[in-house]
Amino acid sequence: MFKHILVPVDGSATAQMAVQKAIGLAQVFGSRVTAIFVIDPYPFTGVGTDFAYGQAEYLNAATAEANMAIKATKTAFEQAGVKVDTSVVESHAAWRGVVDSAESMQADLIVMGSHGRSGLEKLVLGSVTQAVLSHTKLPVLVVRG
Repeated sequence: MFKHILVPVDGSATAQMAVQKAIGLAQVFGSRVTAIFVIDPYPFTGVGTDFAYGQAEYLNAATAEANMAIKATKTAFEQAGVKVDTSVVESHAAWRGVVDSAESMQADLIVMGSHGRSGLEKLVLGSVTQAVLSHTKLPVLVVRG
């Protein structure tokens, strides 16, 4: 039923729960799987000496975080006997990186976690999952954390 599953990860426990669901689906359907981590190359890094640091330092830190998350994800799939392709994607918004990747990779399902934020926390931090749901025509399996 699902030939290609896209699994966006961010290194969180919720994303790892989504990985486990994607593993199960891939095993049942014999699906091809791609896991991605989206980095925003130009984020707002704050103002002042306590928060400000250079672009190169940010990209190094973001890339290191992405590589750790992708490595853990790849290990989980491989231990379950599921082949996975991985990629670190740059996009000016995480949701856009997910939607654009799903389209360009011709995925037919997105499996992703949601932290379940609500109220002020959702307003301030936003919801990548909600934005993906609003901007894609593909089915999305949301795994709640």
